[in-house]
Amino acid sequence: MLWSSILLAVASMADPSKSLSVLFFWSIPAELLELSHLEVLDLSFCNFDNFYLKLQKPGLANLVENLTNMKALDLINVNISSTVPHTLANLSSLRFLSLSGCRLQDLSQNQLTGHIPVEISNLTQLQYLQFSSNQLEGSVPSSIFELRNLEGLDLSFNNLSGTVDLNMFLLSFKRLKVLGLSSNKMSLLTRTTSSTNTQKFKIIGLRSCNLSEFPSFLHNQDQLMSLDLSSNKIDGKIPKWLFSAGTNSLEYLNLSYNRLMDFEHNLRVLPWNYLRALDLRFNKLQGPLPIPSASIFSYLISNNQLTGEIPPSICSLNGLHALDLSHNNLSGMLPECLGNFSVELSVLKLQSNNFQGSIPQTFTKGTNLAMIDLSNNSLRGRIPKSLANCVKLKFVHLGNNQITDVFPSWLGTLPELEVLVLKSNNFHGEIKEPRTAFDFLKLRIIDLSHNRFGGILPSKPFDCWNSMKYVNASNLTSMHDTLDPRGYPVSTYFGFFDYSLTMSNKGTELEYEKLSNLITAIILSNNSFVGEIPTSIANLKGLRNLNLSNNNLQGRIPSSLSNLTAIESMDLSSNMLSGNIPQQLSELTFLAVFNVSDNMLTGPIPRGKQFDTFLKSSFDGNPGLCGGPLSKKCNNSEASPPEEDPHSESVFAFGWKTVVIGYASGTII
Repeated sequence: MLWSSILLAVASMADPSKSLSVLFFWSIPAELLELSHLEVLDLSFCNFDNFYLKLQKPGLANLVENLTNMKALDLINVNISSTVPHTLANLSSLRFLSLSGCRLQDLSQNQLTGHIPVEISNLTQLQYLQFSSNQLEGSVPSSIFELRNLEGLDLSFNNLSGTVDLNMFLLSFKRLKVLGLSSNKMSLLTRTTSSTNTQKFKIIGLRSCNLSEFPSFLHNQDQLMSLDLSSNKIDGKIPKWLFSAGTNSLEYLNLSYNRLMDFEHNLRVLPWNYLRALDLRFNKLQGPLPIPSASIFSYLISNNQLTGEIPPSICSLNGLHALDLSHNNLSGMLPECLGNFSVELSVLKLQSNNFQGSIPQTFTKGTNLAMIDLSNNSLRGRIPKSLANCVKLKFVHLGNNQITDVFPSWLGTLPELEVLVLKSNNFHGEIKEPRTAFDFLKLRIIDLSHNRFGGILPSKPFDCWNSMKYVNASNLTSMHDTLDPRGYPVSTYFGFFDYSLTMSNKGTELEYEKLSNLITAIILSNNSFVGEIPTSIANLKGLRNLNLSNNNLQGRIPSSLSNLTAIESMDLSSNMLSGNIPQQLSELTFLAVFNVSDNMLTGPIPRGKQFDTFLKSSFDGNPGLCGGPLSKKCNNSEASPPEEDPHSESVFAFGWKTVVIGYASGTII
C-alpha cells in the first residue's frame, strides 16, 4: 500500500515532457517513521524520468532518530540537502550504510555536506560504509578507524582534505575488501605501507590521491577485481609484480593520467586473463602496442608514444566494445580484420597516428559500430562502401587524410548518422541531389572543408537534414558510449566514453571534448562550389555554425537567412557575392561572428544589435560597402537600426534564452 500510494502520487503530477528542463521532487510519507521495527530500508535510485526522491520532510535526521533498529540503509542517489546528522551514531545495529551520490547533476547545492561526524565510531557493527559522490569536507576523522568490522569503505568523490597514512587503513581494517578514496583533496602516504598485509582486496580506488609510486601492499593482491590508480604522479615502468595482482580475477584496471613509460621486461602480451576494461591513456608509454587477453571489453591507450604496427593478434579480441589507440606514433597498414573482428565493437578511434594504405573493406552487417575516427593519418583510396552495413553509425570522422573519392551519398542511408567529417582530403566532383527525402535525416554536423568539391550547391540536401531544423532544448544530451558489458548486473559499467571533435567555429579551431546535441554545423569552406546560396538553408533554424567561405558562390545573400535564429557564426567570406547585406540579419541576436570579407557586396552595412559589435575585418575587400566600422561613409545616411517589434520574438528564441540562463552565463559553444 505504501509504495502504491507513492507511485500514484508520482503519476498524478504534471507531464515533465511539457516543461523545459524542469525537475520534480517527491518525498517519502511521514507514516514511514512509524515503522519502528524496520531493519532494512532501500530507497536507492528512486527516480522516474524527471521525478526525484528528496529527503526533506521527513528528512535524513528524522529517519535515523525514529528507525533505530535499522541494519541496512541505502540512499544511493537520493537527494539530501543536509549535513550528516550526528544522531546517525544511534543506529548501533547498522551494518550497511550507503549515502553515495546524494545530489542531483547540475544542482550542486542539493547534496550531503559538512564533515564526517566523529560519533560514527559508535556504529561498531558497521560492515559497509559508502559516502561517495557528495560534498563532504574536512579531514577523515580518526574515529573512523575504530570501525574494526568494516569490509567496505568508500569516501570517493568528495572534498576531503589533509594527509592520510594509507597504513592506517591497512592496520585498522583487517577485513577490508573494498577501499575507495578517489578524487578528494587529500594526499596519501604510501612509503610505510605493509606488503605483508592480510587483507584480500576486491576493489581499490585511489584516483587523484597524489601518489608517486605503486603502493607496495598491492604485491599480494591475488583476488583483486578492480584497481584504479589514475590521475596520480606515478612514473617509471609498470612493475612486474603488478602482473600477478589479480591474474585470474582482475576485471578493471585504470592507470591513466600518470607518467608511466613502459612495462617492466617489455611485456607485450598482458597477463590478466579476465580483464574487461584497461585504461592506460595519457601516459608516456613507448614501444609496440601491448595486447590484452581475449576477455577485454574496453581498451583505451591513447595519448602515449607507442610505435610500430597494430599486431595481427588484435584480431582475436572478438568481445571488444571500445578501442582507442589515438594520438600515438603507430604506423603501417590497418589490419583487414578491423571491420569484422568483433561484432560488439562500438567505438573505434585510431586518429592522429601514421597509418597508411586504405581503409579495410570488411565492415559486415550486424555490427554495433557507432563511432569511427580515422582522422589525421595518411590513409588513401576510397571510403569502403561496406560502411553502409554499420547501421548504428552515429559518428564518422575521416578528415586530414589523402582519401580520393566523390561524395559518399550512400552514407545517407545510415539512419543514426549525426556527425560526418571528411575535411582536408581529395574529395572531388559535385554533391548530387539526394535520392530520397530521408537521406541524412539525423545529420547535425557536416564538415567537407578543404577538398575539391565543385558545381552548384544543391538545395534539397538541406531540406533533408531534419535535426538542424530545431533545437531540442528540453532534452540536453551529449554523444557518448556507456561501457557496460553484457552479462553483468545492470548497475555494472566501466564509465562513459565521450565523443569529441575538433571543429572550426567562430574563426578558430575549437576542441569539443563533449558533443552536445545543441552543436550543429555546416562547414563547406575551401572548395569550388558555384551558383547561389541555397535558400533552403534558411529552414535550418537549429543551425549554429555556417561556413561557406572560400568558394565561388555568386548572387545575393538571401534575406531569409534571418530565420536562422540560433546562428552564432556565419562565414561567407572569399566568394563572389553581390548586392546589399540584408538588414534583416541584424535581428540575429546570437550572431557572434559574421564575415563577408572579400566579396563584391555594395551598399550600407546594417546597424543595430550584433552588427554594432563586428570589426572592420568582417567587411574588408568589398569596395562597394560603406558605413559601419569602415572608413568609407555612405552617400546618404548610414543604415539605421530596425524598429523593435515587441511581438517578434519566436518561441524558439525564448526557449534558447532559458537554456542559456539555466546553464551558464554567455553562449554555449
